[in-house]
Amino acid sequence: VSRVIDMTMDDTMRFNPEQITVEAGETVRFFIKNVGRLPHEFVLGSIEELREHAEEMRKTPHTTHSEPNQITLKPGQMGGVVWQFDQAGAVDFACLIPGHFEAGMVGKVQVE
Repeated sequence: VSRVIDMTMDDTMRFNPEQITVEAGETVRFFIKNVGRLPHEFVLGSIEELREHAEEMRKTPHTTHSEPNQITLKPGQMGGVVWQFDQAGAVDFACLIPGHFEAGMVGKVQVE
């Protein structure tokens, strides 16, 4: 891990920060805290993958995640995701709990 990025998720359906810049090849630990009263999640992927996954979550809303690019956090809970950004471009992240993605709970990592 070359850098730790502290993030929060809250019930205004926002991540803080929403925009992050990293260098290609950088391995980042996202240290995430859910400061809201609702469960939230952090899922990395392309916006297309996130849209598809959000649709799946609407069909099965009680699904929890255990993939390395995602974490679900209960209110007040903290957790982390470690990810290596191997090529330049954009990587999106979102909360895919039904209604959260649609409410704008999305962000972007710009990989330079």
